Amino acid sequence: MTGRIVHVIGAGVAGLSAAVRLVDAGLNVIVHEAARAAGGRCRSYYDQSLDLVIDNGNHLLLSGNHRALEYLGRIGSLDKLRGPRSAIFDFADAQSGERWRLRPNAGRLPWWLLDRRRRAPGTTLSEYFAPLGMLTAPSTATVAEAMSCAGPLYERMWRPVLLAGLNTDPREGSAALAAAVLRETLAAGGRACRPLIASEGLSPTFIDPALAFLKARNATVRFGERLRAIRFESARAAELEFEAGRKALAGDDGVLIAVPPRTAQDLLPGLEAPDEFRAIVNAHFRIAPPQGQPRILGVVNGLTEWLFAYPGHLSTTISAADRLLDRPREELAAEIWREAAALTGLPPGLPRWQIVKEKRATFAATPAQNAKRPPSHTRWKNVALAGDWTQTGLPATIEGAVRSGHKAASIIVEMRACAPQARTATGVSP
Repeated sequence: MTGRIVHVIGAGVAGLSAAVRLVDAGLNVIVHEAARAAGGRCRSYYDQSLDLVIDNGNHLLLSGNHRALEYLGRIGSLDKLRGPRSAIFDFADAQSGERWRLRPNAGRLPWWLLDRRRRAPGTTLSEYFAPLGMLTAPSTATVAEAMSCAGPLYERMWRPVLLAGLNTDPREGSAALAAAVLRETLAAGGRACRPLIASEGLSPTFIDPALAFLKARNATVRFGERLRAIRFESARAAELEFEAGRKALAGDDGVLIAVPPRTAQDLLPGLEAPDEFRAIVNAHFRIAPPQGQPRILGVVNGLTEWLFAYPGHLSTTISAADRLLDRPREELAAEIWREAAALTGLPPGLPRWQIVKEKRATFAATPAQNAKRPPSHTRWKNVALAGDWTQTGLPATIEGAVRSGHKAASIIVEMRACAPQARTATGVSP
């Protein structure tokens, strides 16, 4: 496969990170996106009710998310991330009003645990080692089977951290996925735990610079171009059927599928993929954060779980939020704002607001669903698969999406490198 053209289906983070890697390898790339804008579940948009550009969800990176940071550095937007110079995590109890700050030290040896001022109040030293059982747990184990899911520290640190990472109740979540997150963050020391947010917005940070990068390298991005079907011949994709027409594939063309799991299953016969999902609910309030408000505040004993402070507005995130999908938006906005106002000291009157419910935000990070994640390799020679729901070794995160894009792109590049040898072996001149 000479890689004359690689068709990337989907312009979310996985697809764009793959496209960036492919053009870096010297391949001709066409990105096909069914929507009218890129980004998928990681995008910004103008909201009329707020008269403000907001993100469809709040995403947090950590300094240990090396592939995601590498991607941002490659497209020239690494400087758009904001965060403290060291690993600092502010928390508040919505019921008692108590506040604390977790401050892991930079190195791997966790001496910070010996300093009570750096730990959550009311916790014992032994509670911080509870997750060690997850590091050796079998792939079928849940978090609850690998560690104790009770006690002050579980409620004040482990539960909010694992819930945010898995978007699944930790008690039923995969111990293997939780352990993977901890290995690359807390277990790696504070240098890997510095929290980073896209304060200018998700699209200006993750999406728009990637589109500009691709355009500058003569890649093509086509919007409103939905792929309806793929026609296969023998062990390869031979034709792409879009709503606007069909595109025959040359023998050295490649296809990289970076779409949601259900869509991928419609395109690739026999593909097994996760089929249970968890929701995320975000609330946005057009009101300036008070001076000194932390960019990220973890909240326990409340409906709100994380409170993000952006220039000109506040946003909250609630993970594994299926229980909230049927609740009236006005009711949710009022309850969330009562908590946010108490946490920030802002007036209790409800400001302009917006509720965003992502019903299928991520796959359910349970052992059973994790086992259904497919590899990036497919049974077709010129087709590779990307997405945070594929076998990345991580839950559905931006880091996982970027890794999947890189892996799928590497498969396409390797196909291209091996193809001339294969043709020579059959007596065809390369």
